[in-house]
Amino acid sequence: MRALVISGGGSKGAFAGGVAQYLLQNKNQKYDLFIGTSTGSVLIPHLALGKIEKIYNVFTEVCMAEIFNVNPFRVRNKNGIEIVKINHLNMIKQFLRRKRTFGESTRLLKYIKKCFTIAEFEELKAAQFDVVISVTNLSQNRAEYKSIHDCTYAEFCDWIWISSNYIPFMSLVTRNGCDYGDGGFSSLVPIQQAIIRGATEIDVIVLETEKRTAKITIGKNPFSLLIDLFRIELDQIEKHDILLGKLSAGDNNVKLNIYYTPIELTHNALIFNKTQMKEWWKKGFDYAKNKREP
Repeated sequence: MRALVISGGGSKGAFAGGVAQYLLQNKNQKYDLFIGTSTGSVLIPHLALGKIEKIYNVFTEVCMAEIFNVNPFRVRNKNGIEIVKINHLNMIKQFLRRKRTFGESTRLLKYIKKCFTIAEFEELKAAQFDVVISVTNLSQNRAEYKSIHDCTYAEFCDWIWISSNYIPFMSLVTRNGCDYGDGGFSSLVPIQQAIIRGATEIDVIVLETEKRTAKITIGKNPFSLLIDLFRIELDQIEKHDILLGKLSAGDNNVKLNIYYTPIELTHNALIFNKTQMKEWWKKGFDYAKNKREP
């Protein structure tokens, strides 16, 4: 049983799309299980359907306005360099409305439903393979995994959206009396879940470098500092998930093929730049193409 696992990583998901395209189209890999976290959850339904060109356009053409209805960031281009600052006006509005997050991302849910149709959902649900989304139940401090076979269309789109909501910068969502957020807070690289579900060989796409070599520059204001702290925390979760995944794979005689990003793509994966994402998609494809077989 073969599985494809895609980690969280915001806009860096474009790199994962390129890797997956090579695996699906050029190596003609067939998967029995697709598991995605956060940005991975947006990719896997379309990848499972084999609609590579569609998800390429969906992913690389998305802009901030199609994600945020309340954007906590202001992005300015100065001499070809993107400078990210706080959108103070929107944050003040959020505080006055007594919201619990700096931003709101309900437009992303609309975009997901626009790009992933009911007909496509029914096609996936009738398939022999499984498509699974990881989310974080914050109220119960645990990871949860939502299979397409256990969901209605509206529920499945909700879970994709919830898995992608990087709080406190995006929407905090309440379902069934519990608060939910980004799947990466509890299961950033869900290798172990793939093994639990019976995978014997897993292609894992991790949207970080295998080893960090560059010195981290910590933010100079509270907002950017918070982003950096979350990035560091998620880096530790990623290492923990991969370590547990490798140990579980060894115990269960599971083959792991791990694809890391060869370079640091960005320090703020919540900024969606179309030009950059198209470049990252190509980098992912070329990286997978040139990666030596284990």
